[in-house]
Amino acid sequence: MGKQKTVYVCDYCGQESIRWVGKCPACGRWNTMKEMHIQAEKPQSAITRMAMQAAGNDDNVRRKPQPLSDINATQEPRMDLKDGELNRVLGGGLVPGSLVLLGGEPGIGKSTLVLQTVLALTDKRVLYVSGEESARQIKLRAERLAPSTSREDREEMLVFTETSLEQIYLQIQETQPDLVVIDSIQTISTEGVESSPGSLSQIRECAASLLRYAKSGGVSILLIGHITKEGSLAGPKVLEHIVDTVLQFEGDQHYMYRILRSIKNRFGSTSELGIYEMRHDGLRQVSNPSELLLSDNREGLSGVAIASAIEGVRPFLIETQALVSTAAYGTAQRSTIGFDGKRLNMLLAILEKRVGFKLAQKDVFLNIAGGLRVTDPALDLSVIAAVLSSNVDTPIDPGVAMAGEVGLSGEIRPVSRIEQRISEAQRLGFTRILVPHHNMSSIDKKNYTIEIVPVRRVAEAVRELFG
Repeated sequence: MGKQKTVYVCDYCGQESIRWVGKCPACGRWNTMKEMHIQAEKPQSAITRMAMQAAGNDDNVRRKPQPLSDINATQEPRMDLKDGELNRVLGGGLVPGSLVLLGGEPGIGKSTLVLQTVLALTDKRVLYVSGEESARQIKLRAERLAPSTSREDREEMLVFTETSLEQIYLQIQETQPDLVVIDSIQTISTEGVESSPGSLSQIRECAASLLRYAKSGGVSILLIGHITKEGSLAGPKVLEHIVDTVLQFEGDQHYMYRILRSIKNRFGSTSELGIYEMRHDGLRQVSNPSELLLSDNREGLSGVAIASAIEGVRPFLIETQALVSTAAYGTAQRSTIGFDGKRLNMLLAILEKRVGFKLAQKDVFLNIAGGLRVTDPALDLSVIAAVLSSNVDTPIDPGVAMAGEVGLSGEIRPVSRIEQRISEAQRLGFTRILVPHHNMSSIDKKNYTIEIVPVRRVAEAVRELFG
């Protein structure tokens, strides 16, 4: 084995340094540099050969550069995972030869989602590798998730409890699966790296080796990863740079809803969103999130505004809740859940400067109902409306929805896909919707029965809502 070299890698951004420093020179965070040992001569040569053998390729064949015109770029059919939400977030299905990382907090339902998905793939051979659970635990969970699945359909579902990457490759070469699941990547180790499982060196080498196998053999691999206490994927950016797709499974364990969002996707959009409902028999797909995210008892309540939002290509209405109260200790608090705190501060400054509402000595709490985290700028108008409603303790008409981005001058800026937003509000029975005036040129009012109210500035929206 070759001589070892020690480097230090930032646990947050992946920046490397030849010596330890207290503050990362790239991201500026303190105490994030972790020690990593790298071999001068590649230690993964043995596992590289095993990866090539498992893929059916000869590692000794010398590869040569190809002209771009000679490369076959025909679109390969994606694997249908029999899960509409997961297919949407992946961009239409699982691409053959891709390496997908699914991350989430402990107990959020990562293993449940993956096991539920692979149990539905009765026409594909799946190798489920678990380094955390026994085969009996997996069988009990499978019986709970899919009790009606026949014994014949489960013959193609292979369970292997192992943490050695070399042993995993031997089983892959013997079984030739269509899909490989690794639960979780932090438990897998290789003999070529002298460090404990879960360390940066082990995760980096194992993930790189699995990527070589996926690309050479055309077999998709699904990795399950843990989340650190800071909320980032354990491993960290080193692992995210290697894989093709990074999916984040999030949600509060005290709520029934789970959100699946794409952080990185080389084969699709990163703005897609999948919503699930956690039940005793597994995860249920939520095809119509608007009806679940809106409460029926908002009539007569102040501080509640309905926004028409877009995530990916799907519109849904969401409830924005605000509470404004006098600061008890002199220093005003600003707290948000599901919304950017800095953007809330900007909107409060616009209210004070452009509309004349003095909120500097008042606490403002903002919550996006349902446990969602939304980044759509069209929520600005509903945030301002909810804050003002709570401030004057006057409820907003429950039949009113709104969509609009607020600029620093107090103007209501146009938003994208306004027709979809209006149609969703009309479908759910709303009678009025406030939209930016600049979007009216692309709207045909004859196509809608809902009253469309154009507004140019925040002051106009306040008059429409509160008179």
